[in-house]
Amino acid sequence: MHKGCNLCVTSDSVLRREACQLAREFGRQQIAPQERLKKATVILNPAASNGKANNLFEKNAAPILHLAGVEITVVKTDYEGQAKKLMELMEQTDMLIVAGGDGTLQEVITGLLRRPDQAAFSSTPIGFIPLGSHNSLSPSLHFLSDNKVKDITAATLSILKGETVPVDVLQIKGEKEQPVFALIGLRWGAFRDVAAKISKYWYLGPLKTNAAHWFHTLKEWPLVHDVSVSLLAPRPRPPDLDPQRPPRPNLLHRIIRRLKNYWSPPAEGKFSCIHRINDSLMICAEPGNKTVGEFISVGSVNKKVKDPTLFTENSTKLEASVCRLTLPEGAAGFYNIDNEEYEAVPVEVRLLPRKLRFFISAERREELISQPQ
Repeated sequence: MHKGCNLCVTSDSVLRREACQLAREFGRQQIAPQERLKKATVILNPAASNGKANNLFEKNAAPILHLAGVEITVVKTDYEGQAKKLMELMEQTDMLIVAGGDGTLQEVITGLLRRPDQAAFSSTPIGFIPLGSHNSLSPSLHFLSDNKVKDITAATLSILKGETVPVDVLQIKGEKEQPVFALIGLRWGAFRDVAAKISKYWYLGPLKTNAAHWFHTLKEWPLVHDVSVSLLAPRPRPPDLDPQRPPRPNLLHRIIRRLKNYWSPPAEGKFSCIHRINDSLMICAEPGNKTVGEFISVGSVNKKVKDPTLFTENSTKLEASVCRLTLPEGAAGFYNIDNEEYEAVPVEVRLLPRKLRFFISAERREELISQPQ
């Protein structure tokens, strides 16, 4: 029996009911005679979350959108890479919703930004409903919990509330292939190679991460990867143009939100994308003189496997607007671009500042704005 401090456990059904009640408020709002219902195109990857994504969407997101009066068109992908092709055929919509994980999101933005008329489509606000095994953009848009249903319903409600934030995009282009577009980054080297193999040691349970790092050092040591990096300096960042803010929620909604934040304070976010001096991408490299113990410690104990953006104090960090990665002749291996694997070839990485707009929760946006520069 639990004693002492207050304990609050909310069931998934309660979370769904509360979200639907809020959505119904949006659906009851009157619109002018000349206005029409908002239309949304949903790109859904049913294979995400080991095939559970379709059920997760139908139970936790679709009812919210329907109750709010959003006219949705759901397009399901059947195979890897199809989302890129679907974006080539997509017609203009009021909002685009990506229901999947990192791979689905990257395919959608890549297909979108490859279009000849991408300038017009890139202004369409994008909602991201986290249904994948990896949802790397989510911490920048919403406060995450350890409950998947809560994260899905919160992300869907943020789409209805209409607040957006500008998001930078990376354009990654090889010498022959069409460009790939990313929201998180490009990863290459020994830590990436180990992360790709950890699942092979599933039978070791909690020791699998340490084991993967140690076995990798037995096959290859020292773990030094040569690469030539050329870059252009970052550019000063002009002021953000604040888009028209959505109507202020009614008093009851604001009171409920404040009470929820009081009793269940949101966790701190990972990083800020609002206050920046330069338009720049960050190039980070770990030193090549680590011992075996340091390599294992940095990769597993320090959680680098779960969060590749973590770097040690001794790492080299450079800012640039454009950089070119040139690998030694005959070098083999793979990049991770937003957690998707690509063959490692010479590439140019270019920052496209504030290229897209994503729906963001009001609480997350307020935190970003309040952070000091």
